[in-house]
Amino acid sequence: MLTSLIFFLLTGATLVTLVWTGQEIFRDKEDPLGDRLEELQSHALVPTTRSVRRKASGGFLERFLYVVSLVPGGDDWIHSTERLLAKGGVRKQSALGTYIFGNVLFLLLNMAGMVWLQRNNLGPNLIGGLAAAGIVGFMLPKQILYRMVKRYQRKLQEALPDTVDLLGIVLGTGLGLDQAMMRVSEEMQYIYPELANEFATVVMQVRAGQERTVAFQQFVRRTGIEDIKSLAAMIVQSEKFGTSLAQALKVYADALRTRRRLRAEAAVGKAGIKMLFPIVVFILPVLFVITLVPGMLSVLKDLKLLGGARP
Repeated sequence: MLTSLIFFLLTGATLVTLVWTGQEIFRDKEDPLGDRLEELQSHALVPTTRSVRRKASGGFLERFLYVVSLVPGGDDWIHSTERLLAKGGVRKQSALGTYIFGNVLFLLLNMAGMVWLQRNNLGPNLIGGLAAAGIVGFMLPKQILYRMVKRYQRKLQEALPDTVDLLGIVLGTGLGLDQAMMRVSEEMQYIYPELANEFATVVMQVRAGQERTVAFQQFVRRTGIEDIKSLAAMIVQSEKFGTSLAQALKVYADALRTRRRLRAEAAVGKAGIKMLFPIVVFILPVLFVITLVPGMLSVLKDLKLLGGARP
């Protein structure tokens, strides 16, 4: 009885913590200016981000990250998670600690639940169950994070052609690159907020004193999209050699639309192959049951009647 009570209490506490974790990660909107100023200040004080050491002082999440970084491999895990969160569009200062805390708590809950389920089976069964619970508890949150990154990159990819086209139009009116990007960010805020925030982040970095080339390089590293890499290279080269950026953006927007159409056609072509497995597994057995079972029941009924009619 006591074991069941402890298990249910831990389950409830973990669910509450996971809900709080999600609210803390997604509650507030990003502050591109504050985030970039803080990042520029940290880059100015510290040569490389890999050499940053966690501090034991600060809030609960900072102390928790410091404890995790002391574990062998924990610091690499924190850095890789931080990069994935940045690529997924979650760049709040507390997002990293909140995610790591929720991940560790989910892992501990899985292992505690496995111990409770295998409380009467000690030995190899318990060890195997703990290993399976540990793998699921560690890999499932990371897979969810990978899905977040892919979804965020897909939104950026879909927004890029229209945004680049609008940027070329705004540049054609005589505005500078920074003013044009900020204007496009304001216009696209309610249509494509992800790419609008990225554009605003680049402008804020430049206004904070960052070189334009470095700002676009960080833009490419944050997103990890080849089309954005090509866009950044084209903007930097056009500014360097003095060529017409508006005309180049117009041509590039047409190329991006062509790529988007080709990706849509490829997705339609793959849909038939992807539907083959569920059709074979779920639909065909049901059709066989619907078509064959009534006939088989009728035959069995006739055979039963024939058998009963014999003298």
